[in-house]
Amino acid sequence: MIYDALVVGQGLAGTLITWMLQQKGLHVYVVDPGHERASSTVAAGLMNPITGRRYVKSWRFDDLLPVAQQVYAAWEKELGIKIYYDYGIIRSLFNRREENDWIARTGDPNYSPYMLDQVDLSTYADHTIPPFSYGEVQGSAQVHIGRLIRAFRDRLREEGRISETAFVYQNLEITSETYQYENCQARRIIFAEGAAAAQNPYFADLPFGGAKGQALWVRIPGASFPKILKQRIFIVPWSDDIYWIGSTNANTYDHDLPTQEGRTYLQDRLADILKIPFEVLDHKAAIKPTVNDRRPFLGVHPKWQNMFIFNGLGTKGTSLGPYWAKHLRDFILKIGTLDSEVDISRFT
Repeated sequence: MIYDALVVGQGLAGTLITWMLQQKGLHVYVVDPGHERASSTVAAGLMNPITGRRYVKSWRFDDLLPVAQQVYAAWEKELGIKIYYDYGIIRSLFNRREENDWIARTGDPNYSPYMLDQVDLSTYADHTIPPFSYGEVQGSAQVHIGRLIRAFRDRLREEGRISETAFVYQNLEITSETYQYENCQARRIIFAEGAAAAQNPYFADLPFGGAKGQALWVRIPGASFPKILKQRIFIVPWSDDIYWIGSTNANTYDHDLPTQEGRTYLQDRLADILKIPFEVLDHKAAIKPTVNDRRPFLGVHPKWQNMFIFNGLGTKGTSLGPYWAKHLRDFILKIGTLDSEVDISRFT
C-alpha cells in the first residue's frame, strides 16, 4: 500500500495535521517514539487571548478561537473523551497602574469581549493571598493535550498506522514519486517533530529556537478553584484537587530534565499565593519549539515538492495549532495558498 502521507511526529502538531488529512479521506502513517518529555505532554494546554504586561491580544486570536473550538469539540465527540475546558483566567494586578491599564483595555471594542474588570473571587478569598486587584480574561480555555494525544495514538496503534520508534533521517529514500521509510511508502512526507526538528537535515537552514519549561502537578485539598489563576505563575485546574503549576521559561539549557532550581522556584511562588497547604505530586520539564518571530513554520522544501514542515507552535500551540493545521492541509491538497506570515520562504 502506498500511503497518501507519512507524518513524522505525534505531538500536538503531528496529531493535528494527521487528523486534518484523514478528514479529507487521506491514508496517513505516523512515526513517533512517544517521548515522555515532549512539550505537548507537559504543557498545560492553555488558550489565552490576553498576554504580557501590556495586556496585548494574542496574534489573530479572533480567527484562531472558533476553529480551535470546532476542532476540539469534534475530537471530543469522535474519541469519546473530555479535553476542552472553558475556563476563565483570573489575572492578578499588582498596583494602581496595572489596574488602570487593565480598565482602559476593557473599553477598547477589540478587547472588551475578552476582558472583565469585575471578578467573582468567592472561591479564592479564603485560600489565596490577594494582590492589589484583579481582572478576568474570557475566551480562554484549557485543553488536555496529553489526554488527546494518548487517545489518538491508541487509535493509530489499533489501525496499524504508527511506528513507535525514533525517525532515522538517513533511512529515508526519496524518489521522484514517493518517500520510502522502512516498510512505509508515501506520496508525501510532513515533518512535525516539535523541538526535535532542530536536528532535521532537510530544514537545517530554518532558525529553530527552543525554550525549556518546567511545571509541577500539586494537590491542593479543599481549594475547588473553578478557574485559572495567573499570579506570576499559573494555577490550572487539572482533576479533582490536582492542579498544574507553571511554568518556568529558560532560553538556555543543557538538558531537558527537571531541575531542583525549577522545582524550588515554582514551589516558592505557589507558597507566596496560597494560604493553605499543598503537596507536590510530579515535576516535569520539556523543550518548547519556538521561533524568533513567534510565527509558526509552515511550508514545502525548496527542492522536494511533496516534503512539508509544520512546526514552531511554541507556547501557544493549543490555540495556533488547529487553524494552521487546516491552513497547511489546504495548501498540501492544493486548495489554498500559504499565508506569507507563516510560510518558511520568509527566511530565504
